[in-house]
Amino acid sequence: MTSRSTTAVERALRRLEQTEPHIRAWARVDADGARAAAARAPDGPLSGVTFGVKDIIDVAGLPTECGSTLRRGRVAAADAWLVDRLRRAGAVPLGKTVTTEFAYFEPGPTRNPHGLAHTPGGSSSGSAAAVADDMVPLALGSQTAGSLTRPASFCGVAGYVAPVGAWPTTGFTGLSPTLDAPGLLAARVSDLIAAVDAVDGTHAEDPAAVRALVWTGAELTDIDPAMHNALRRTVRALAADGAGTDGLGDEVGTAGLTEAHATVMAYEAARSLRAEARHPESLSTHLNELLERGRGTAEDTYDAALAVRDGARTAILRLLERVDVILAPAAPGPAPHGLGATGNPVLSRPWQLLGLPVVTVPGHRDPYGMPLGLQLVGHPERVGRLLGIARYTETVARRIAESAP
Repeated sequence: MTSRSTTAVERALRRLEQTEPHIRAWARVDADGARAAAARAPDGPLSGVTFGVKDIIDVAGLPTECGSTLRRGRVAAADAWLVDRLRRAGAVPLGKTVTTEFAYFEPGPTRNPHGLAHTPGGSSSGSAAAVADDMVPLALGSQTAGSLTRPASFCGVAGYVAPVGAWPTTGFTGLSPTLDAPGLLAARVSDLIAAVDAVDGTHAEDPAAVRALVWTGAELTDIDPAMHNALRRTVRALAADGAGTDGLGDEVGTAGLTEAHATVMAYEAARSLRAEARHPESLSTHLNELLERGRGTAEDTYDAALAVRDGARTAILRLLERVDVILAPAAPGPAPHGLGATGNPVLSRPWQLLGLPVVTVPGHRDPYGMPLGLQLVGHPERVGRLLGIARYTETVARRIAESAP
């Protein structure tokens, strides 16, 4: 009898054969390895689930190349912690998905399934596109700035960024230890919930009532009118259902947090990639500029940025004890046209610096049919409630989309 895992692998490979030449989401498809893994996969909560692995994350026996020629052919000896957890739950890795160079800004070849001339975002671009195109129901990503939230929004899928430090980054090629966090992408929030539960036992809590603070992000960047409309309609629908919704304002100091995030990221990246920096001719202009900035950042400037984070984290955690979530745009707008850039991560920077869990909620579209995602930011000790509210918010978003003329 054919197992559910074997059936899932064959179904995924057929889908890849049809659409991967157009989407180019995969750095390496391990068909033989996936078939072998399916044959021995345990019976678990994720049996019959195939998943993609962002190519900064180790899968035993496969190269981890990080979107760079400097890592070409470096084969991992063991699975990353998160890959191992998913395998233990019965899921089967199908291969490695495309990432930007060392999970920074230089784009790979991946295209957005909702518009092939549009970016899928970065740096978890291949993972988001593979899920959006129904190649796999689940994929692994990571976030240092907006590397998971943004592609989830652009590609119209659900995304989960774990609180910094909650999930080990063992087997990850990181950029900034203070900021790096693993995460997951799936077609719907309910699929994320099942995967998070399988990884660490967190159960989603259905909210009896929701208290949300609404943040537009307008003080950091221009927000597309379609995104403004999606946020406004969601807030109105939540309020009609009895949710409490107030404005966040700028009491958190998001501009200062954004600047501090950039300082921490550059300073730590210059040290994490010290060996690679000896080969500037093999690095993109984007990455060379980041590393140069990091090398030029004084230690006291770095310490001051961490102090900004520490003060703001105390304040935001106190705030998130009084309310459930912060509701905001996941990106400034829909995926920009063109494949030469990956979009603006600025709306994720404050929350990533603070180490908070984030769920990207899909469901909205702009007038041209391109996806628009909202993000929910929660308390790191209340991830179950965050996931439950995200599931509810997704039903609201889809209801709004279905009622649109």
